[in-house]
This record gives sequence, structure tokens and C-alpha cells, in this order.
Amino acid sequence: MARKLSLLFSALVLVVSTFFFNVNPAAAETVEVKMGSDTGMLQFVPSTVTIKEGDTVKWANNKMSPHNVVFENDADKSHKNLVFSPGESYETTFNEAGEYSYYCEPHRGAGMVGKVVVQ
Repeated sequence: MARKLSLLFSALVLVVSTFFFNVNPAAAETVEVKMGSDTGMLQFVPSTVTIKEGDTVKWANNKMSPHNVVFENDADKSHKNLVFSPGESYETTFNEAGEYSYYCEPHRGAGMVGKVVVQ
């Protein structure tokens, strides 16, 4: 009797653990935003990105440096240090839904602004 109970319990554990291994949680994604367009315009490309909670935005220096990423009233998300070399980048993970506006400090007057929408 004890052996049958042990086999039944082992089978149950195997079935339940197989279920958990087959269920994959949604993986967080990283979305890239170029700092400076391919044609050299002072803009973020794309200027607005929509992501889900837990996703990351990566800003990569592209053209017409120097650039940075500054969020109004949010120093934790901001990257105030300037990047000069193509490919240099910053990353920020967004864990709360909302709209986050940002700008490039040296080129804000030229209209280099962007927005992250977190659903």
C-alpha cells in the first residue's frame, strides 16, 4: 500500500512539475531608440515608443552627438552624461504604467524630445 501511494505521489509531482516547466512567463523586451536620425536630424527615432511594464528602452547614439536623455522631474530615469561616440547607449527599465516625456539637453531647443508610453 505504501509503495502504491509513493508511486502515485511521484506521478503527481511529475505531472505538476511538467506543467510549470511548459508555462513560460512573458519575457521583458528591450526597445531601441536612436539618438539622432540616420539622415543627421536632431531627433529621437522613434520619437514615441509604447512598451509594457517591465520592458526596457535603450537609447543608442546614432548621429550629430553629443546627446543625453533627461526626464522632467525624474532623475532616476535620466541619463545626464553626454554620449559622443556612435553606439554608446543608455538603458532604463520602466516598471510602472504611465507616460514619460524626455528630451536631449543640448538639443531640446531644436525639438529633440520623445515619449515613452508604458501600458
